[in-house]
Amino acid sequence: MLQIEVREISLADTRALRREVLRPHASLEELASHEPAGSIAFGAFDGNELVAVGLIGRDGEGPGDWRVRGMATKTHARGSGAGSAVLHALVQHAMAHGATRVWCNARTRARTLYERVGFVVASDEFEPPDIGPHYRMELALAPGR
Repeated sequence: MLQIEVREISLADTRALRREVLRPHASLEELASHEPAGSIAFGAFDGNELVAVGLIGRDGEGPGDWRVRGMATKTHARGSGAGSAVLHALVQHAMAHGATRVWCNARTRARTLYERVGFVVASDEFEPPDIGPHYRMELALAPGR
């Protein structure tokens, strides 16, 4: 059983795992180019091993909109709660900074991860080039929570 600790990490520290899990053909520089200014990252560690990561930043139509990106969990850590712990930390960070809605483009196979945290499907399934099928998912937050 993994002993998971979640903490804020640098965006650069997420790139190798994001490439391994999400975009194996992308360069680290290409991954960096998809990190909006002002994004922050959290990572889940089992001891010294980084096993899950995710990013969040302000993004959307309203001033309280935040977007989750780059959620990635090592294969051996899936089902351990590491991804959920990272996602929870990202949502908590956004809430602490005035988020009223958090959204993402979730890979179809990760849908249940987001649903466990309270996200709902907000689109039909769609397929961005070269990365597989997705749903837009959203989590509405009560103002002032």
